[in-house]
Amino acid sequence: MTKQEIEEIVAKQQEYFRTGETLDVNFRIRQLKKLREALIHFESEIEEALHADLGRSAVEANLCDILPVIIEINESIKGTRKWARPERHLSGILSFPSVVTRVNKMPYGTALIIAPFNFPIMLSIGVLQAALSAGNTAVIKVSSKAPACADIIEKIVEYAFEEKYVKVIKGGHDVADSCLETRFDKFFYTGSPRVAVHVMEMAAKNLTPVALELGGETGNWCIVRKDANLRDAARKVAFFKILNSGQICININQVAVAKEVADEFLKCLKEEIVRQIGENAENNPEYPKLITGAAYEKCAAEAKEYEDRIIFGGTGNAEAHKYAPTVICPVEIGERIVNHELFCPLLPVVPFDDDKIDDLIKTIEKREHGLALYVFTKNKKWARRTMQKMQFGGGCINEVIMHIMVKGVPFNGTGHSGMGAYHGIWGFREFTHPTTVLEGSTHFNLSLREHPYSGKAGENKKKMFSMIRKM
Repeated sequence: MTKQEIEEIVAKQQEYFRTGETLDVNFRIRQLKKLREALIHFESEIEEALHADLGRSAVEANLCDILPVIIEINESIKGTRKWARPERHLSGILSFPSVVTRVNKMPYGTALIIAPFNFPIMLSIGVLQAALSAGNTAVIKVSSKAPACADIIEKIVEYAFEEKYVKVIKGGHDVADSCLETRFDKFFYTGSPRVAVHVMEMAAKNLTPVALELGGETGNWCIVRKDANLRDAARKVAFFKILNSGQICININQVAVAKEVADEFLKCLKEEIVRQIGENAENNPEYPKLITGAAYEKCAAEAKEYEDRIIFGGTGNAEAHKYAPTVICPVEIGERIVNHELFCPLLPVVPFDDDKIDDLIKTIEKREHGLALYVFTKNKKWARRTMQKMQFGGGCINEVIMHIMVKGVPFNGTGHSGMGAYHGIWGFREFTHPTTVLEGSTHFNLSLREHPYSGKAGENKKKMFSMIRKM
């Protein structure tokens, strides 16, 4: 698609937005129901597309993409009317006699959603539903790395909506740049910090507001303390690293394990990987694949660098783009592999002295903020205090990933892991801007704000200010 064609699509959407039709709450709810119906209608084709692009089984396709989006849509259908209601505020003594001020929740207009390959449905349609709930029109730029999913997303959108309301655009980086050069009213990008810098540079040219959901430049930490339930921790870490073959922005990038229990934890971890996916995961049809041959080669090459410390895995099927869950231990905290996002099934393990946990935390805090943090310990007081003092997007105590499934809470990052938030009401807020409107009175207006400011009148005004300050 050419830049001119993209500009024509956006112009049509902006013209449609100006008709005011999308502002009607009943209209928005009807569109959300149409979107849900389209997802259910094409469910089997979505499963097939996710298997073609990522090797996902039907169960994993539902667990990771289809079901979470339907739950999100259901939440928006129930909540949009309340979320969109203007807030009513008392204007305060300085505004008297104008008593009432309202805050309207206004959509931005036409939104550009740039979706990644790893959760192609959830991170396109899931974001779209928030934009529509808020009253916007939208263009979705789907990932060229997941062509089967791009096709089904386009099919879903064309089944449910007119082009003037929602449109899917396919293509590579050149098409994405053409989208970014076009005057949208909101950008929502999910992907890497490196590309996010480019997105913000393009947005700055038109002062376009931006939401970024990123993976975190130095990866997400999992900390296993010596008092943790090791079998439970190992079970959850194994599940998470197997899921989507590690291609998850909130996945565990590296595990820091107390030296006192490291051997036992690693034993449990190996057993759990085998129990859940088998000894040769790369040959298991249920095990997802890496998105491209280049992604596979990158993973295999990094594993090769640490082959002398691989204690589990280290094997792959290049033809199928599948690389086994691979545990690398021991790894020092300063090594390269724990200083960048992996986005694959490699799992470096960093042993630490449990009584020096504060040193570990200080080192992590000096790095770029992660999108997630996970801690396993029986010491809930320490865990809560740690979660309250560190900078990251979201996380869990004695659990992994499930924080993103909780209704009513935000999903977001900070710093190099992103800005903005969505899910439920937070998604509605992300795609709206609050507009404050004071309803003025034409009677009983006071002269407090008017000249003269000197002489007797000025003195009386200052006395009144002193009284107001004490209220």
